[in-house]
Amino acid sequence: MANKNLKYFMREESKQEQIFQVPAPPRFVDEKGEVVQMEIKKLHNDAIARINDLYKSRTPMKDRKGNYIVQNGEAVFMTEKNSVKATRHIIVEALVYPDLKDPDLMNFYGCVDITDMPLKVFPDNEEYGYVSRKILEILGLMDAAENNEQEVEDAKN
Repeated sequence: MANKNLKYFMREESKQEQIFQVPAPPRFVDEKGEVVQMEIKKLHNDAIARINDLYKSRTPMKDRKGNYIVQNGEAVFMTEKNSVKATRHIIVEALVYPDLKDPDLMNFYGCVDITDMPLKVFPDNEEYGYVSRKILEILGLMDAAENNEQEVEDAKN
């Protein structure tokens, strides 16, 4: 490979987040009775990583007597991640329409925390599962094959 020009990696489309349209769950219809189209933004990996980092916490570990555990002269930390809340935050950030951060929508549902909004707007397990699977599939966090297997498994139950 003789030509090692970095311009091949400088793509304008990589700077922009694409928006995809998918049908909303069947209960969400417009005035004509047609299913509303949701708009989902394909977040970049760095945005997803930042959201995941928001829901990580580190606490120093203690032994049974309440003393901090030290190993090789450094305190030992336990890292915990609230992946459920992180996933809901990712759903909120990825959904362009409906905008779950909209103050009027949040006020309607009586929410102050955006991570509660997916549960309020899509209170049914099937609806929430459908929306989260579509978003995670678009973001590349869930394989389409995994999605199909999950739907078959859900149908069995």
